[in-house]
Amino acid sequence: MAEALRAAALAACRTLLGPVASLLLKCGLTWREFAEVSKTVFVDVASREYGIRGRPTNASRVAILTGIDRKEVARQRALLDAEAPAEPGKTTDATRVLSGWHQDPAFLRPDGQPCVLADEGPGPSFDDLCRAHGGDIPSSTLRKELLRVGAVVETADGLRAVRRFYMPVRLDPQWLANAGTTLRDLGASISHNLSAEPPVPTRFVGRATSTCMDPAALPAFREFLEAEGQAFLERVDAWLTAHELPRAADDPAGQVAGETDDGRALRLGVGIFAIQGE
Repeated sequence: MAEALRAAALAACRTLLGPVASLLLKCGLTWREFAEVSKTVFVDVASREYGIRGRPTNASRVAILTGIDRKEVARQRALLDAEAPAEPGKTTDATRVLSGWHQDPAFLRPDGQPCVLADEGPGPSFDDLCRAHGGDIPSSTLRKELLRVGAVVETADGLRAVRRFYMPVRLDPQWLANAGTTLRDLGASISHNLSAEPPVPTRFVGRATSTCMDPAALPAFREFLEAEGQAFLERVDAWLTAHELPRAADDPAGQVAGETDDGRALRLGVGIFAIQGE
């Protein structure tokens, strides 16, 4: 039974990490950066959610739960206590090339701006830059990819860097933040339902899908979902507004004036998302 559960959990992990990996790859992040963030999150969740009698989990128990040694647990907790998490050390080869182009004096003009580089040549060239900062990726491959994503442009004099970081798909930072909280909310409800036992109620998580739809129905479905989904969300918003605690008079959009029995307000809501795929 235990082995079957582990196998199911690993299969579910591979499935749910697919969209996460897709999102991170669009932003130019590597598996090493993800692994470092993942380690910090494992320590954070194990510390907060697996304590005994309401206390934070001690370092030894966190090490047992996560498989991370106690010294590294202490380091990760220090990162969590800091104002901002430390930057992961490993970046993509493309980002290292762009960073070197903006920071290495060998590839900077006297005014500190990146030089315009020829592909090859006796002086500083893009080929030299890639040898210095590009790892084992051929310079022709890096050149093609950096041009494709718009991090580098071709001029009459050579290649000019226009961005410091490699991002395969240009995304809005606020959209990314919203994407993270949306995945968190859905995942938190699913995780809650997996372990909820009476009298603890489960949270509503439902789907309506069909695997034999005519692709020609997609535009009509999108139109239907936009109308019906928006109308439902507006009804939910009205319900939530009608049942909110009173807010402070001097900050109607912010702090709650009254207090609940445990001294804090509760966050409630619902999310709707489209499902489309093979």
